[in-house]
This record gives sequence, structure tokens and C-alpha cells, in this order.
Amino acid sequence: MSTSASATERRGIPAAAFVEDVQTYLTQLNLDVNSALAFLQERLQQYRVVEMKLLAQQRDLQAKIPDIEKCLDVVATLQAKKGTSEAIIADFEVSEGIYSRARVEDGQSVCLWLGANVMLEYSCEEATTLLQKNLENAKASLEVLVADLQFLRDQVTITQVTIARVYNWDVHQRRLRQATAGVATLES
Repeated sequence: MSTSASATERRGIPAAAFVEDVQTYLTQLNLDVNSALAFLQERLQQYRVVEMKLLAQQRDLQAKIPDIEKCLDVVATLQAKKGTSEAIIADFEVSEGIYSRARVEDGQSVCLWLGANVMLEYSCEEATTLLQKNLENAKASLEVLVADLQFLRDQVTITQVTIARVYNWDVHQRRLRQATAGVATLES
């Protein structure tokens, strides 16, 4: 587990402080038990929201990487056939679920969707360079995202442990008060 000293934040995700002594924690923050528990529950909920966002980004990147690799394979096939008289027969998606067959003879260039309904024509070499750069960026982003998710999961665990410690400390304090009140009643 990480402690508050090892990391204070990672890419905007605040680090959770590991609470060694609940009494000191409550005194330093000037909180009562209920306020501390409410604060910790709110922080836990914030972590859950960020986790859902990061998981959605991870799914998008995991879907994007195979698409880029597939495009690289197609461009490599076009480059391999360049200069030969051999035509390539390809099925391509016109619309969702609608495909058409095309005969490509000596393809010198390819058109790539850049997003926002924009398509540009590139030479095969330029397309390969662009796609490889995009693939490297997507893989690097995925690595950072996985590290962010691990950091976030650590913070969730620390927060859950802190909630349990504060709650258990409160229960223990109540029992001590009851025991001392019972002893005081017996003595009088």
C-alpha cells in the first residue's frame, strides 16, 4: 500500500492518506466521526466516478489498437502488391453492416479517416508512418491509463480501509464510554 508521503496525486487523482491513528486524524482535520465518514464516503464515490471514466477510455483504446493494426496490415499489403500487375479483391464496409467488394489495381495511395467526418488521401509510405505513430501513441496512452487505474484502485483500497478504521474506532470509543458509565453507576 502507498502512504500519503509516497504520492500526493497522479494526473489529477488525489492520493488517499493512510490513517495510522484515527484520533490524530480527526483532530488534525477538526472533524467528528460522522463528518469524517461522510467525507471519506464522498471521496470513495469520486474515485468510483473517475474509475468508470478511465475504464471507458481503456475500452476505447483497446478497441482502437486492433483497428490501427488492421489498417497497417492493409497498407502493407498494398505496398507489397505495388508495381505488380496483380489486383487485390477486397470487401470493405460502406456503412454499418453493409459491405461492398472492390478490385484495387496498383494502389498508389490510401484514404484514412481522421475523425470528425474528415478523410485524407496519403501515399502508402505516409499512411504507414502516420498509422505507426498513432499505434505507438495509443499503446503509450494505454500504458499510462493502466497505471492510473492501478493507482486509483490503491486509493480506493486505502479509503475503504480508512473508513473501516474510523468506524471501528468509533465503535470502540462508544464501548469505552458505556463501560466507564456502567462502572461509574455501580460505584455510586
